[in-house]
Amino acid sequence: MSNTLSENLERALDALRRLHPKKIDLGLERIERVLEKLGRPQDRLPPIVHIAGTNGKGSTIAYLRAFSEAQGLKAHVYTSPHLVHFRERIIVGSREIEDGYLIDILARVRQANGDAPLSFFEATTAAMFLAFSEQPADIALIEVGLGGRFDATNVIEPDCTAITPIDYDHAEFLGKDLATIARTKAGIMKRHCPVFIGPQSELTNAVLENEAIKVGANAYFWNQDFRAYSQHGRLVYQTADNLLDLPPPALLGNHQISNAGLAIAIARNLQISDPAITKGLTQVSWPARMQNLTTGPLAEKVIQTGGELWLDGGHNPHAARAIANTMAELEARVSRPLILITGILANKDIEGFLEAYEGLTKTLIGVPIPGHESLDLNRLTGLANQRAMTGYIAKNITDALDIALESVTSERANPTPRILICGSLYLAGEVLKLSAKP
Repeated sequence: MSNTLSENLERALDALRRLHPKKIDLGLERIERVLEKLGRPQDRLPPIVHIAGTNGKGSTIAYLRAFSEAQGLKAHVYTSPHLVHFRERIIVGSREIEDGYLIDILARVRQANGDAPLSFFEATTAAMFLAFSEQPADIALIEVGLGGRFDATNVIEPDCTAITPIDYDHAEFLGKDLATIARTKAGIMKRHCPVFIGPQSELTNAVLENEAIKVGANAYFWNQDFRAYSQHGRLVYQTADNLLDLPPPALLGNHQISNAGLAIAIARNLQISDPAITKGLTQVSWPARMQNLTTGPLAEKVIQTGGELWLDGGHNPHAARAIANTMAELEARVSRPLILITGILANKDIEGFLEAYEGLTKTLIGVPIPGHESLDLNRLTGLANQRAMTGYIAKNITDALDIALESVTSERANPTPRILICGSLYLAGEVLKLSAKP
């Protein structure tokens, strides 16, 4: 890929960002207008799986992609945000979209829109629909950007929908009431279309069941119609009349058992074979989700001390609890001092996030997130101090690693730390960029 193509793509993306002053503006009127002018490409897609939820959407899609490809199918995949390069968001026929083609379809979207308001996500979603309609594939896996009912992706007639665990996040757009959030996410349900619902609270399950009845969707619930659990190092998937004994998923963490279980329920509904599911579980990949970094300059600096470096982009209390549980499992296997390097956006629930790690770590190092409005680092470290964590402030990730390694040495504790970089997918992307450098 030439530098000129990459520069042209960045210019095309920047031009789209200027079309609408608001970064997020939920509603379907703008994207429906543009899609009409583009000839309704969303109506010419292969069978669609549409996934909403708060946590686990991307991992569930990663499993479904792995299962599909293990069966020999080509998959279109749409997820957001990207970690390193925008192309990650649009997978066309199981391959990352090419710069030249992406520039072309972005130009067509901009031409169809003219100078009318259109948010960046709406524009890129329209481009995704164009690409998916023009290139061959056997299945389309589409992740909701935010919410559900008024998300730009919700202009399709899917063959299957799914809702991953729902929790509080994006309160400024979705509200602070869990029932309201659940009803918004349930907006992707369609009449006579199966919807598979992952683990939820009792309240959320009741709301989703009521919404499914209202719209006439065929709902299948975790622990009622299907479930998955870990047993003797294996993944067991169970329905009322069937049980599968499967290898553990390649993605680490107990929460990945439920993500995998939800994906298996969807895959079997789509007639993906059990052997393909078995193979896909061992081959699935999803960066920045409990990822053990072992290569690159950042990892090498930590590994030289005998320590471990982990990365996760989870950014709300529900995700933090899942990550903390995984860290506790690692601690039970091999004890090491846990150090958090954390950057988090200003609009996130930092107190709920930190609560998950209380008692698990004594050290937190706050870092800014380049290009984004990070939580004030003095507030971050102050809140950490209130939870019996020693808070430090670093200029960047490299500086934070130096502080982390110095802190274990100066305290004369076990000098082989377990360092977790967490709090934001944007921060995770910066880490992966640094890790890719020679």
